[in-house]
Amino acid sequence: MAGTAQAAPAPRSTASHSTALQPTASHSAALQPTALQPTAPWQTTSPPTAPTARAAPELRLPAPTGPHRVGVTTLHLVDRSRTDPWPDAAGGPRELVASVFYPARDVGGHPVAPQLPPGAAAVYGGVAPVFTPGLPTAGVDWAATRTHAHTDAPARAVRAPVVLYSPGAGDPRGLGTSLAEELASRGYVVVAVDHAGETSAVEFPDGRVRPIALTGDPRTDRATYRTMVETRLADTRFVVDQVEALAAGGNPNADGRPLPEGLARAVDVRRIGAYGQGMGGTTAAEALLEDRRLDAAINLEGYLDHLPERPGEPGELLPVARDGVDRPLLLVGTDGFRDARHERAWSALLAHGTGCVRWHQLHDASHWVLTDFAALAPQLQEAGLMTQADRNRLVGAMAPTRSVPLVRGLVVSFLDRHLRR
Repeated sequence: MAGTAQAAPAPRSTASHSTALQPTASHSAALQPTALQPTAPWQTTSPPTAPTARAAPELRLPAPTGPHRVGVTTLHLVDRSRTDPWPDAAGGPRELVASVFYPARDVGGHPVAPQLPPGAAAVYGGVAPVFTPGLPTAGVDWAATRTHAHTDAPARAVRAPVVLYSPGAGDPRGLGTSLAEELASRGYVVVAVDHAGETSAVEFPDGRVRPIALTGDPRTDRATYRTMVETRLADTRFVVDQVEALAAGGNPNADGRPLPEGLARAVDVRRIGAYGQGMGGTTAAEALLEDRRLDAAINLEGYLDHLPERPGEPGELLPVARDGVDRPLLLVGTDGFRDARHERAWSALLAHGTGCVRWHQLHDASHWVLTDFAALAPQLQEAGLMTQADRNRLVGAMAPTRSVPLVRGLVVSFLDRHLRR
């Protein structure tokens, strides 16, 4: 059946392979057979399982390696031209929260931010094993992990390319912190977006926490999957609008909170890219086709089709795969999730032969190696909270000392090539 993982031969090594015609693929986090259950188990009033008496490990994110210190601020964005599609919004306007990572001029007196804010972290701890197979159900303080980004630090007075980040389905934007910080340390402004209603939990600046509100299973419910794609694309267009408003001297914060000093002058809207993981990769690729303001995009293992009408039939290709794209697009897959759906849609995209699309395959790696779990999963295993098998299923066997710089290098080199002009 389309969408079920199937094995395919692949060389086993800690190396990676890149080609414009590589016919191998991966599996999207939103549609893992073990990731979501048809009964929507994330919709529960029960509190997260209490941690055991064993002390929670202190999980550490890898430090960015670029020459600049990193600042971060939170944006609360409200699109009053749209009605939020998810049932808990009760017909209200579309609200989003985004983190903006940027090169900082001075970080003195500005504390480092948490990877996840406390309210969102509390909800994530209860639902994380549903979305991310193999994660522990207890024993982790998800609010304790600190980033290397300093809250509201003044920005460097240099125009920087802008890159939008969209996370995988169910994942909070904070799980893409390491890569966002790396880009910011190398002179990019990164806008990481939480797609409220389908993210595990979104914490707004006023303290409100909005948990996931999906009622259908996006593995099998065609309407839910389609709504997710359409909503994310509209979110992306709106965020680009807000970045343009910021560059023009406006303050996109719906609550009027002041922005970090110099942030507006640091944004160069003549150079905009997008990247995302899982469903976020789907979003980035399709947004590249639909929004001419985007110059390049990276799809980190996202599907490029819709669910089929009937089991065993191919699904409708997304326009980017059906029609091709005339601007640079990088597809990154892992051998841990080799999937016939990816094979068909990614190959269809490459078959257009425009020369704009590259396919890079990572070996000894799996889907969440493209997130912060590349570094965190091995630490959870060392703490006795994850088995070797679960760690391999999550991120693969590649050591983080290799996987983290490899993924960072792929993303940075691609964006440098196409946005540094």
